[in-house]
Amino acid sequence: MYRLAIATLMLLPAFVIAQQTKTSHPNDVTSPLHLMKPDYKVPYEVPTRETILATVDKVYHYLEASTPAVLIDSESNRELADYRHIGAKTIFKPGDFRLISYEWGVTYAGMLHLTQATGDTKYAAYTTKRLTFLSNIRPGFMQLEEKQPNIRHAMSSVIHPHALDDAGAMCAAMIKAQRMGIEANLNPMIDNFIDYISHKQQRFADGTLARNRPLPNALWLDDLFMSVPALAQMGKYSGKTEYYDDAVKQVLQFSGRMFNPDKGLFMHGWIEAMPEHPQFHWARANGWAVMTMVELLDVLPEGYPGRDKVIGLLKQHIRGLANCQSADGFWHQLLDKNDSYLETSATAIYVYAMAKAINKGYIDEQVYGPMVCLAWNAVASKVNDKGQVEGTCVGTGMGFDPAFYYYRPVNVYAAHGYGPVLLAGAEMVELLKNHFPKLNDSAIQFYKQEIKSDGAIFDAR
Repeated sequence: MYRLAIATLMLLPAFVIAQQTKTSHPNDVTSPLHLMKPDYKVPYEVPTRETILATVDKVYHYLEASTPAVLIDSESNRELADYRHIGAKTIFKPGDFRLISYEWGVTYAGMLHLTQATGDTKYAAYTTKRLTFLSNIRPGFMQLEEKQPNIRHAMSSVIHPHALDDAGAMCAAMIKAQRMGIEANLNPMIDNFIDYISHKQQRFADGTLARNRPLPNALWLDDLFMSVPALAQMGKYSGKTEYYDDAVKQVLQFSGRMFNPDKGLFMHGWIEAMPEHPQFHWARANGWAVMTMVELLDVLPEGYPGRDKVIGLLKQHIRGLANCQSADGFWHQLLDKNDSYLETSATAIYVYAMAKAINKGYIDEQVYGPMVCLAWNAVASKVNDKGQVEGTCVGTGMGFDPAFYYYRPVNVYAAHGYGPVLLAGAEMVELLKNHFPKLNDSAIQFYKQEIKSDGAIFDAR
């Protein structure tokens, strides 16, 4: 028996004996080292519908609880139920965020898109409740103005927009809500916003939308999103091509001044009087630009003049953004400055825009799908248990030195992160309906059909 055991042992392959030795370490002989699990900082895995919804639901529940659609008296803190009695002391009940900001226009759109992607009506109900509330209180504040001309009140930016920030994102969300069948009549607010964008906002001689901040005759890349999606949606809503024409013109004329084709990135600001134009490629502004293009293309008719140029610009921009993604899936505050911090809101916007571009067939899923999954996992890691979005840069003006961007604070109450996370989640759900990501040889790959194998390496044919 003893001799048989010895003989059997002698027949065992050397690597098996090595594996049984407690003091041995994995090496190329004893283990398939290429299958060892890397020490990723952000989960490296294929997102699922369930995990995506778990993330957006945390955000939904937080926002539902922290953004009341209620008016109160600022002195007594009593709720005002009868909107015929709105007065000078009437304010929104304080919550964590403002209901009429451009950031919340993005949030309203994100909630609507989630319902379209998932079929769950609770998300759209969030938007419907608050936009209906705004519609209902507007007449009371207009009556207040008749009694007290020039008074500043809770709805001033809606009734009297004085910047694209006041008008564009809110207008686009309202049109989307009307097109989805909201019962409230939002048209008076929509018409007022569109009138401001089309006829009252400062423009250059060629019609390009401009500001006098921080210097005269300034172009803000942000203003693409604060104008174009609203114009595009109005074109779809009204059937008037003049809105499409203006929307396309803005994208092409902004890009002619602000897009760097060598880098595939936009600069944040452009000042007409400057002999040179300092290029600071701020992440969120580039997010507004890429989101503007996918939003425009979503409603611009096939074959419409300028559509092909917008698609070409979108592809260039996405290619430039892809080259800047960090190892952890995020993008940096200044896209081409790897020592600037990793920023969440821009990353979420890129997830939305790239996923939508894949879903619409503008870019290839096998090329860009894996980086979109990586980016979504990064975004999801920044949604805390309370549903707050961490790592978002606060509101940012225009600067011409790196320190201005490097040292902008981040805060969970920076409203800019919430709508993009919701939009990104919705588009990721759409992505998984018709595309099939799978780990193969330890890397995420995209396939044309569902892959059943769970092997480390498999043949997809």
